[in-house]
Amino acid sequence: MAPRLDFSSWWPKEAKKGTPVVVKMENPNYSVVEIDGPDAAFRPVEKSRGKNAKQVTWVLLLKAHRAVGCVAWVASLFWAVLGAIKKRLIFRQDVAMASEKMGKGKLLFTVIKVFLLTSLAILGFEVVAYLKGWHYFRNPSLHIPRSSDFQGFLHLVYVTWLSVRADYIAPPIQALSKFCVALFLIQSADRMILSLGCFWIKYKKIKPRIQGNPFKSDDVEESAYEYPMVLVQIPMCNEREPVSADFLQVYEQSISAVCQLDWPKDRLLIQVLDDSDDESIRYLIKAEVAKWNQKGVNIVYRHRLIRTGYKAGNLKSAMSCEYVQAYEFVAIFDADFQPNPDFLKQTVPHFKDNPELGLVQARWTFVNKDENLLTRLQNINLCFHFEVEQQVNGVFLNFFGFNGTAGVWRIKALEESGGWLERTTVEDMDIAVRAHLNGWKFIFLNDVKVLCEVPESYEAYRKQQHRWHSGPMHLFRLCLPAIITSKIAIWKKANLILLFFLLRKLILPFYSFTLFCIILPLTMFVPEAELPFWVICYVPVFMSFLNILPAPKSFPFIVPYLLFENTMSVTKFNAMVSGLFQLGSSYEWVVTKKAGRSSESDLLASAERESKTMYQLQIQRGASESELAELNQLKEQKEAAPLPVKRVNKIYRKELTLAFLLLTASVRSLLAAQGVHFYFLLFQGVTFLLVGLDLIGEQMS
Repeated sequence: MAPRLDFSSWWPKEAKKGTPVVVKMENPNYSVVEIDGPDAAFRPVEKSRGKNAKQVTWVLLLKAHRAVGCVAWVASLFWAVLGAIKKRLIFRQDVAMASEKMGKGKLLFTVIKVFLLTSLAILGFEVVAYLKGWHYFRNPSLHIPRSSDFQGFLHLVYVTWLSVRADYIAPPIQALSKFCVALFLIQSADRMILSLGCFWIKYKKIKPRIQGNPFKSDDVEESAYEYPMVLVQIPMCNEREPVSADFLQVYEQSISAVCQLDWPKDRLLIQVLDDSDDESIRYLIKAEVAKWNQKGVNIVYRHRLIRTGYKAGNLKSAMSCEYVQAYEFVAIFDADFQPNPDFLKQTVPHFKDNPELGLVQARWTFVNKDENLLTRLQNINLCFHFEVEQQVNGVFLNFFGFNGTAGVWRIKALEESGGWLERTTVEDMDIAVRAHLNGWKFIFLNDVKVLCEVPESYEAYRKQQHRWHSGPMHLFRLCLPAIITSKIAIWKKANLILLFFLLRKLILPFYSFTLFCIILPLTMFVPEAELPFWVICYVPVFMSFLNILPAPKSFPFIVPYLLFENTMSVTKFNAMVSGLFQLGSSYEWVVTKKAGRSSESDLLASAERESKTMYQLQIQRGASESELAELNQLKEQKEAAPLPVKRVNKIYRKELTLAFLLLTASVRSLLAAQGVHFYFLLFQGVTFLLVGLDLIGEQMS
């Protein structure tokens, strides 16, 4: 008989209603439940009650299976990393060594190598001292001998090292670490203020608004609308074919998207500014322009004979055309940008009745943000840049750095600010600073989004970041006298010099690389200069949390984001120094490679890709006989002998050397029993190792 579960003795007796019912089951696989009344069947029963031994066994087996699967996944991942190390470092299969640039990059790599060799030597010495019991942190009452005959020569060398370390090495490291921590806190405070400003904008629902119907004139007739003359420019250079037949040509994406802009045809002119040096690519772009021209779009193709000044020279050459004088505004889109048809109607109206407005900047959104881990991490960074930095500066300061694309300029503002200059690789930031010094105001539209791509390979992303961090420092050297002598308010000068350039372009890569890649490993070998726990853990995690807020779906990637940003500090620091001191790579422009991805909503581009043969006749009519023969020959060559695409990995020596340095420091932290420092150094070292072996993102072809 089943045991009776009677708890009536725990509370006062109550009169029971109804007749007690006992339910018995012969099957031993089920529990026996006693019901004391008609309402007892509806009382909550503990979840653990009613489970037999067989069910518990199955639950335990399921949990064990999941645990074994997790361990197996970690083991397979570790084994794959070891296999990649063996394949790429030992056998050098399908890898290419990334060349170090002349100047600071090569010097920095030499310094890191010397640092690594010294650390390995000290680590070996520390291990011997640990095994012999000489380590002071385990034996604080260690007696320091005065004679070499007492404990031996090796022990005397170790004691001498302790004295030199405490008296001569630790003080400068402590001073440098305090300086970097102060910069770290200042930059963290700046980010916190920007985040609070973004929260205030969201709370108060502050954003630029268009009043009334901006296109309707004073005429009472319904058909009388005022559409200003708008010039659209698409600068491009060697936009090669996509990586797969499933993707569109990069130039085809941008041209087709711009040709769909909802604007009167007689008030719009599209300039395709092709700087390609590949004749086959030039002809394909010309054919695309001819196709849209046959469809009634006012579009022209331009190619420079003298290709100087990179993108700035290309734009400057296009603005020198006589017909540009008839246009009031110019919209700029890079080759991978795909604006919505209503882009001009959402941006140009802000200029009406606002004569001081010089720039309207739209936000970027990324069609390949979920392609791999690298694109996800870039999305976190750029979401914070647009949603927080650009929006807050636009609302409270009416100034921010032009992003070079997805923006509309008042041509008068460009002309009064000196036009496009070829002196730096960040011509967009250059013209923005000069326009700000001339009193022009900017507006950032966070709600207007333009599709584009982020680099999918680490090689392309690394080159892009080098240009984005070397150019501002080069520009700072050139603009500093003009900023100081300008007639703008003092607080605007302070914002430009202290915040815009120094804090966000110079201090950030400096302290990030110095603090987490140099000082932290040093403190493992010089414990007297140990970094506080909150510098290693609390503040970086909190700042990463703030950075990831504009992209809430990326919260699972907060730890990889923190580690990867520290890894990228090597490239950013090297680029910052190159631009500041005008080294060889400070004026280097490498076109960022794109995959040619399109969004699901890009129906027109898909329809055009499927029906290219339908428009072939129109292309032939708009092309000369020689061009047509050249195009047919080009297609025959591609069909007859398609070139295989071979993907290779690159080995990045600075990142690999720093990986081994951080892993060496993590082993040293084990001797000191420093848990948090060990885990941080271990995971940061593994991140450097993965990046150094080019295991993040896609490979280059």
